[in-house]
Amino acid sequence: MPPLIVRDIALFERPVSFARPFRFGAVVVNATPQAFVRVEIEVEGKGRAVGASAEFLVPKWFDKRPQLAPEETVDELRRSLLIARELYLAHSTFETAFGLHAACIGAQVEACAREDIPPLAAAYGPAEIDKAILDALLRAVGVNFFDGMAQNIAGIDARLSPDLSDEEISGFLAGRKRLDRVAIRHTVGLDDKVEGEGGVADPKESVGARYFKLKLNGDPEHDAARLIRIGNELATLPHDYKVTLDANEQYADLAALGALGDRLDHDSALQPIASKLLYIEQPMPRDITKASALGALATRGFIIDEADDSYDAFPAVRALGYRGISSKSCKGLYKSIVNATRAAKWSADGKAYFVSGEDLTCQAGLAVQQDLALGALIGVTHAERNGHHYVDGFAETPAAEAEAFLSAHPDLYVRVGGKVRLAIHDGDLLTGSLTTPGFATSVHPDWSTLSPLARPTTRILQEQAL
Repeated sequence: MPPLIVRDIALFERPVSFARPFRFGAVVVNATPQAFVRVEIEVEGKGRAVGASAEFLVPKWFDKRPQLAPEETVDELRRSLLIARELYLAHSTFETAFGLHAACIGAQVEACAREDIPPLAAAYGPAEIDKAILDALLRAVGVNFFDGMAQNIAGIDARLSPDLSDEEISGFLAGRKRLDRVAIRHTVGLDDKVEGEGGVADPKESVGARYFKLKLNGDPEHDAARLIRIGNELATLPHDYKVTLDANEQYADLAALGALGDRLDHDSALQPIASKLLYIEQPMPRDITKASALGALATRGFIIDEADDSYDAFPAVRALGYRGISSKSCKGLYKSIVNATRAAKWSADGKAYFVSGEDLTCQAGLAVQQDLALGALIGVTHAERNGHHYVDGFAETPAAEAEAFLSAHPDLYVRVGGKVRLAIHDGDLLTGSLTTPGFATSVHPDWSTLSPLARPTTRILQEQAL
């Protein structure tokens, strides 16, 4: 657990255009910036090293309040990064990577709350900086992510999760074995085509996927009718499949959710979906979720995603009947590991708990590689993967940078139609090349081609000036 100190944090962004609209919840995304973090750390006895991370600045997911414009929610994420940068740089003593995270996360949430930024968005800044710090640490000691985490190189302990012990966390990590393959779970957005060419069963679109994530809009009748159409298409696949449903907080309450559950239980036309259903993700708004026990609905299997905004979220919703929680590196890699430790511990008593792999369109390159590695570490056997579907290869990434990723990670990328794209092997992503020293990448972006992180100009900055 080598101690370190952060010497510099630089923040950048790059525009990314989508190949098709992505509609989920109450938003349609056609383009959004991708944020990049570059850190320089000093590791005690090892000298200095540079690390990197990347993630989309996704509008209207971290904060869905209807009074906010999409660009305002993007600016919240920029502020989250800027606030976290100051907190991490202000920490002037050597500390473990997790110790630094633990020292800053509380102050981060409080500082963001003063600017009316909710906890989920507040965690974004530390999540991205933590990934870059871990990348630098692993490079400094010449160790890959999987071996480093098995040794708990980040020093993850139970100070933020008192329901666990330090030994339970380190023991969980010591027993992890990298998954060689992670199946993609293909998303069917609310505006995506269902039938025929370009539809859910078109192999050119689903690229051999055996798992599908189906978006819901919160209207039980509308959702049931659409799921019947999707189920009819999926039933034509030449192989078995499984599905998950994701409402992105659109179901107003337990009554509406119960109406959907009743249709799934009793409508024979929904059997191609109901018989293949693994779980339902984040059906209700996060505040209603935390106040509503699932009761009899809990037998179906529910997980939270947007409601996962703190280290105590999983134990809290477990008491309400939830069985799982999502892993997204944009919410914090350490929290994913802590929650996976909890799931393993609780499952030992008989009832199965789990961590799922979800995706905010992780773009090809750093974002998808680091998130894929995290899932392969904690045992996520299938993960939602949107970047290959909604973004055209590496999009606006300079060709030389895309070629560098292809050269360094030839099992993850392939050149098709003159563009470098994610390589999907019989519906799976391969993880072999992620075992390079560092956090799942031997390549960093071409920093000279990136723009500095834009200064927030919407409501948040205006209110700060008052």
